[in-house]
Amino acid sequence: MIRKIFKQMLVAQILSAMTVMLCMLVDSLMIGRFLGVDSMTAYGLASPVLLIFAAFGSMLSAGVQVVSGKTMGSGDREATNACFSASVVISVVISLVGMLLVLIFINPICKLLGAGQPTPDNTVFTLTRGYLRGFIVGAPAFILAQISVPFLQISGNRGRLTGAVIVMTISDILFDVLNVFVFKGGTLGMGLASSFSYVLAIVIGGSYFLKKDCMFKFRLRSVKPPLCGTLLRAGIPTVINQLSLVLLVFALNKILLEVGQNAAVAAYSVISTVGNICYCFGSGVASVALLLSSIFYSDEDKTSLRQLMKAMCRFSVVLVLGVTAAVLLAAPVLVWLFLRDDPGAGAMATTGLRLFSLSLLPCALNTCLKNYYQGVERTRFTEAISVMQNFTFTVLFAYLLSRFLKTTGVWLGFVCGETLTLLVIAVVVWIREKKIVFSADAFCFLPKNFGVPESDCLELSIKNMEEATAASQQSSAFCVNHGDNPRKAMLISLCVEEMVGNIILHGFTKDNREHSVELRILFKDQTRVIRIRDNCVNFDPLAYLELHKTDDPAAHIGIRMVMKTVKSATYVNSLGLNNLTLVL
Repeated sequence: MIRKIFKQMLVAQILSAMTVMLCMLVDSLMIGRFLGVDSMTAYGLASPVLLIFAAFGSMLSAGVQVVSGKTMGSGDREATNACFSASVVISVVISLVGMLLVLIFINPICKLLGAGQPTPDNTVFTLTRGYLRGFIVGAPAFILAQISVPFLQISGNRGRLTGAVIVMTISDILFDVLNVFVFKGGTLGMGLASSFSYVLAIVIGGSYFLKKDCMFKFRLRSVKPPLCGTLLRAGIPTVINQLSLVLLVFALNKILLEVGQNAAVAAYSVISTVGNICYCFGSGVASVALLLSSIFYSDEDKTSLRQLMKAMCRFSVVLVLGVTAAVLLAAPVLVWLFLRDDPGAGAMATTGLRLFSLSLLPCALNTCLKNYYQGVERTRFTEAISVMQNFTFTVLFAYLLSRFLKTTGVWLGFVCGETLTLLVIAVVVWIREKKIVFSADAFCFLPKNFGVPESDCLELSIKNMEEATAASQQSSAFCVNHGDNPRKAMLISLCVEEMVGNIILHGFTKDNREHSVELRILFKDQTRVIRIRDNCVNFDPLAYLELHKTDDPAAHIGIRMVMKTVKSATYVNSLGLNNLTLVL
C-alpha cells in the first residue's frame, strides 16, 4: 500500500515541482528570443527577488509537511486545522508585506540589483522595474499555491492538484505568447503573465478549501505565535538548502570566470536552467518522502518507514537513470536552444551538461535521504547534508579540479561533490550500526527504542474475506501468546473481524480499484492498540454512528459493539487513506 500511495503522490509532486521551472524556462526563452538582450538582462537581474519569494514559499511548505504530517499521524484534527490556519495567515502576511515593500521601494531595489540609475536612457532599469511590478502582484497567489500542495496531497486531492499544475503551465505559455505578439507589454506583461497563471492555479487548487466537505477548517482563533514559530522553524533546513545553492552559484561563477571567462559562465547558465528541470524528478520523490516520513514517524510506524525508505530509493533510481540517459543523448539539442549563435560556449555547455547529468542520481538519493531525515526529526543531519551537497564538497572539488582540467574540472565537481556526500551519509550510518550495512533499517536512522519491538506487533495485509477471518484468528492467538486471557483475546478478535469485514464488504465494492486493508495490533505501555488502514472510499465510523443515532438496539450493532468495547477510538483520513485507531 505504501508503494502504491507513494506512486500516486509522486506524479502530482513532480508536475508541481516541474511547473515552476517550466514557467521560468518558457519566460526566459520568450524574453530572450522576442524581447531582446536588454529584456533578458532585466529578467536575470530580477531573478534574486523571485528566488527570495520562492525560498519563503518553500520554507513554509516544508514546515507544513513536517508539522501537519505529525498531527495527521497522531490523528489530532484540531492541531491539523491550526496548522492549516497558521500557514494561510503566515503566507498572506509574508506575501502582502513583501509585495508592498517591493512596490514602495522598487527604484532602490532595482539599483541594488544592478540595474543602474533610473534615467531616461537606462532601458535596463525600466525593464527590470516593469518585470518586478508585473511579477510581484501575483506574489500572494505564488506563495499560497506552494503551501496548498501538501494539504491537497494529505487530503488525497491529487487530481485537483495535477489539474491546477497543468492549467498553470498552459496559461503561462499562452499569456506569454499573447503578451509578445498581441499586447506587446514588454517585461511588465511577462511578469503579469506569470502572476495570472499563479492566480489560476490557486483558484483551481484552492477551491477545494472552500468546499463544505473540506477536511481542513480555517479558524483564525487557533493561530498562535508559538505555532507560527514551529512552522517556520520546521522549514529552516529548506532555507539552509536554498542559501547553500545561492552560495554555490556565486562561487562557481567566480571559478568559471577565472578559468573560462564569460563563455564558461554562459555555459553554466544553460546547465543550471536544464538542471533545474532535471532536479524536479528527484525533488518530487523527496517531497513525498518528507510528508510521508513525518506522518509515519509520528505514528511510530517502523514498518511503513522501512517501506518508505525502499520505495523512495527505488523510484529515485528508476526515474533519474531515465533522465540521465535522456540528457546524455539530447545535450547538443538542449544547448542549441540557448546558445546556437555561440559555438564556443555551446561546445563547453554540451560537455558540461553531459558531465553534470552524471551527478543527478547521487543528488536525487542525497535529497531524498535529506528530506526523510528532516521528517524523522534528524534536523541537524539534514542541514549538514544540505551544506555538504549544495556547497562545500561541490565547490571544493570544482576549485581543485579546475586547477588541472579548467572548466571540465568544474563540471566534474558536481559528480564528485554529490558522490562524496552520499558516501559521508553511508559512513555515518555504518558508524552508528558499527558495521558496513546497506539495509533499509539501518538507513532509516531511527532511535533504538523507536516504536514497539517487533515481537509486540502483529502486522497483516488483508485482501479478501478469507484473509480477514484468518487475521481474526491470528489476532486472538497473538494476544493469548502475550498473556491476555481468552476473553480479552476474543474481544480483540471480534473487533478485527467486525471492522475489517465491514471494510471488505462495503468498501471493496464501491469502485473497480484494487483494495487492501493493513492491520496492526500493538502491545504498548500496558495497552492494546488496533490500527486499521485501508485505501477505500472515505468512511469515518465515528461520524457515521453520530449521524445515525437510533434507539433500535439491532441497528449498526457491529460498529456499536466495537465502540463500546474500546477505551478510545480516533479516525483520520490522510493521503486518501482511512486510518482508524482503537485503544483497548
